[in-house]
Amino acid sequence: MSEVKKTGLELMRSPFPANQVSTMCRSTKKDNQKGKCPKCGGWHGLPAIQLDYVGHAALTDRLLASDPNWTWEPAGIDANGLPIIDKDGGMWIKLTVCGVTRWGYGDAQGKTGGDAMKERIGDALRNAAMRFGAALDLWHKGDLHVDEEPPEAPPAPAGMSESTLADFLASIDSASTLATLKTAYTKAKTAAEALNDRDAYKTLTTATNARKAALEAAAQPAYAEQA
Repeated sequence: MSEVKKTGLELMRSPFPANQVSTMCRSTKKDNQKGKCPKCGGWHGLPAIQLDYVGHAALTDRLLASDPNWTWEPAGIDANGLPIIDKDGGMWIKLTVCGVTRWGYGDAQGKTGGDAMKERIGDALRNAAMRFGAALDLWHKGDLHVDEEPPEAPPAPAGMSESTLADFLASIDSASTLATLKTAYTKAKTAAEALNDRDAYKTLTTATNARKAALEAAAQPAYAEQA
């Protein structure tokens, strides 16, 4: 069965083929010292990283394929009928595809003149088209959609076995002094907490309190005789 060809807004979200993806270098900082780049051969700030992007022609082709009647317009017009450029040198636009309008913003990276305006428009179109899903995989640093099941949660502890609980209770009941009782209880409590067994913890605590009361009561006559 042949694959159904995507159209309209669904086509806007389709990944771009490799032949329509270009590569450019971008300096890691604005104030990096300029030099000849060993990666692209251009002259710009170094060090730089290489980024994949979709050019103006490839994006225009995608827009036309999605909607031959797509349009864009600046968000504002000045007194001369020209697009308004903000104080940062950028321009807001409204891109309409298949009757849906979304905003975008573009700048010219500090450039001036006619080429700056063309770059500003191209950047704004790419930014607005991204709101429709165009080239999202290139804008995102990682994987947007991973086709794998989430890892299974580790199994919960089974709890303390009856024989282990009985052994701990026996050590608590056989404690002859408060010091040995404390040692027995600490060991038992640690095991119960490690297994996240609240029932065992309560049982051990109750037994310890009872044994502590018995030891303290047994010591009272001796204190009375000494007095």
